[in-house]
Amino acid sequence: MVEENRDSHADLLLSLRERAKELDCLYLVEEQLKDTRRPLSEVFASVVKCIPPGLQYSEHTRALITYGGETIKSEDFEPTAWGVCSDINVQDRVVGTFCIYYSESMPNADEGPFLKEELRLLRTIADRLSHFILFKRLKDVRKSWESASNNDSLGAWRGTIRLLRASDRTLYIKIARKMLNYLYGIGVEEARNLLQEAEAWAEPGEMEGEVNVPGRKRSADKAVLLTDRPFEVAATHLSGEAILDLVQKWLQEDKASFFVKVLANPRSSLPEISEAIRRYRSICAQDGLSPEVLRGFSVSLSRRFLTEQLEFIKIAKDYLDIDDFGDLLDRMILPADSHGRMGGKSAGLLLADAILRKVKDPLHPVGEMKIPNTWFISSDGILDFISMNDLNDVIEQKFKEIVQVRHEYPNVIQLFKDSNFPADIIKGVSVALDDLGDVPLIIRSSSLLEDRMGTAFSGKYKSLFLANQGSKKERIGAMLDAIAEIYASVFGPDPIEYRRERGLLEFNEEMGIIIQEVVGRRVGKYFLPAFSGVAFSNNEFRWLPRI
Repeated sequence: MVEENRDSHADLLLSLRERAKELDCLYLVEEQLKDTRRPLSEVFASVVKCIPPGLQYSEHTRALITYGGETIKSEDFEPTAWGVCSDINVQDRVVGTFCIYYSESMPNADEGPFLKEELRLLRTIADRLSHFILFKRLKDVRKSWESASNNDSLGAWRGTIRLLRASDRTLYIKIARKMLNYLYGIGVEEARNLLQEAEAWAEPGEMEGEVNVPGRKRSADKAVLLTDRPFEVAATHLSGEAILDLVQKWLQEDKASFFVKVLANPRSSLPEISEAIRRYRSICAQDGLSPEVLRGFSVSLSRRFLTEQLEFIKIAKDYLDIDDFGDLLDRMILPADSHGRMGGKSAGLLLADAILRKVKDPLHPVGEMKIPNTWFISSDGILDFISMNDLNDVIEQKFKEIVQVRHEYPNVIQLFKDSNFPADIIKGVSVALDDLGDVPLIIRSSSLLEDRMGTAFSGKYKSLFLANQGSKKERIGAMLDAIAEIYASVFGPDPIEYRRERGLLEFNEEMGIIIQEVVGRRVGKYFLPAFSGVAFSNNEFRWLPRI
């Protein structure tokens, strides 16, 4: 046992030493990227020198950066079979690569000879290089724009458009096409003619009648979109200010296009969407996007995080925005590669809060309202838990007779409480407890079926109170124990009977979790909640005497 502890201690020290090296490497790289006046090649050369000390086998480490036809590399660099690369992306376009190599074979680690932390360091530095290149470009464009806008022979919008064409031809074509489509939409015939030339439209009448063979391929002339013609046409029908406003809006939408791609991809995991939201909030200003685009984001996010119910989404799109989901993500515990949702109770809580915050009626004030400090576990956490502990047999409980389900349920609870949790959930719970502190907590169920139209599930699933006292290890253990018991309640007799009565037995039920502080105050050695109870809406039809 002593030997094992000594080995464990040595492993921990080694891991900490490697993390310190990686941090030092990042700090050195940041120092090189501070001065934006230096030429890119000079900055890249200094970055390459910072890399070897950050890796496990420093003396055998070589680095390489390619950009704009240039290659900047370590001294005595030779490409080997032991390398890994990350793309340098600027405005969602690959403009170069950043690579690290070992000059000779090293012991296998997470990916070839590289640790997963070293791969993360590689991607982080590639991202920082991307941001540096973009900043340099914008700085150069701004100088040119200021020079162009001071030139009386060019309108401000003409200078901006020409700079756009010089810096990003692909984006210029996209904006030119949008401008022609806009002009065509308001009835400008010249725009139609240019679009017909650029996109090779079919002649009028050519596609009329029933056609059951492929149409002939036409030769489009995209070069038309690279000229001044689309914007010269615009200048005869729009003011310079209107042209600039439209171009600015389309540029902002293009900047947010990466976010659209992530949301539109059904294979995107919640961690991937979370990262896209954080990136969007850091580089995009919502003020520049149209209400239609923002509403589309709200619909997509509501569908991915909350529910597929159309009735819910129709309301949510008018109240929930990207910032709401960004704030939510700061308090979500997500399994690796999660594709789950919040659950009915969590979704209702989030929407109700947004409505009360954003609907201000001075004639009917709702007063100041606050949701207690709350964390959430996505609904597919239960699937990871079941898979990890080989508990798949319990899923078939719902098809057994209720008498048998009721008889076996205590064993199911104990089975779940004796099982282990994935590392991602344990880590998330630890972070949540650090934020919540040592106040009493309530661990609440939030299944996908719960609190939906026609399926309230009132009292069917468990919610458990925790004193949340003791050491950090004891508090984590108590929390995981409560979560396991709530997971087990999915297979209890009451919810199964309730689902059977409503034809929901075949629905793949998942269980989200709400971790919420209890609001109240300490009185001596006791903690007394401010109030407690269940609220029911008014029902004019009294079908039972107890109602």
